[in-house]
Amino acid sequence: MAERQVATSRIPLFNKWDTSEIVVKDAGLIRYITVTSTEVPSSCGRLTQQQFTKSQMAIVERLINRLMQTETNTGKKQLCTRIVMDAFDEIHVKTKQNPLQILVDAVANAGPREETVRLKYGGINVPKSVDSAPTRRVNTALRYIAMATWKGSHKTKKPAHLVLANELIMASKGDAKCFSVGKKEEIERIAKSAR
Repeated sequence: MAERQVATSRIPLFNKWDTSEIVVKDAGLIRYITVTSTEVPSSCGRLTQQQFTKSQMAIVERLINRLMQTETNTGKKQLCTRIVMDAFDEIHVKTKQNPLQILVDAVANAGPREETVRLKYGGINVPKSVDSAPTRRVNTALRYIAMATWKGSHKTKKPAHLVLANELIMASKGDAKCFSVGKKEEIERIAKSAR
């Protein structure tokens, strides 16, 4: 029998960034941060048909979709894709690193590890600290990064891709001055007081 060779082509993200060298440093998020090798990350809604398939969607596509959920960018996927592409170029110019690794580190640093829930005891609401699920950590981190991008570029002269690049760089370093890490630390501080 003749063996059949399958040519596996590794297409870099946006034809620039290699996805094979990306490492998720947070062990709890390894299964929930997916880095795929496609030219333009777009699943065309295939992964939203079932309940728990969001974690199989590429993290870059999830960031693009999250940026589309702001008031001014609703439904403008090409615009949000261009914002992310330009932000990745800016990150590479500033840090000389793979911007996809910066994004993965930023998501890991901006997701809160514990939150509070309200429990009702006899008509009295009592806050209780609980651990966050890994999926919720990733979703919350992407929401904070998108909020920071919108707040930093809305009604200012600063373009959205520069705001996104600065937010990702600072969040990947764990800098508390950036919006996403600051919100994470605020939520964890409130949860610590509710233990």
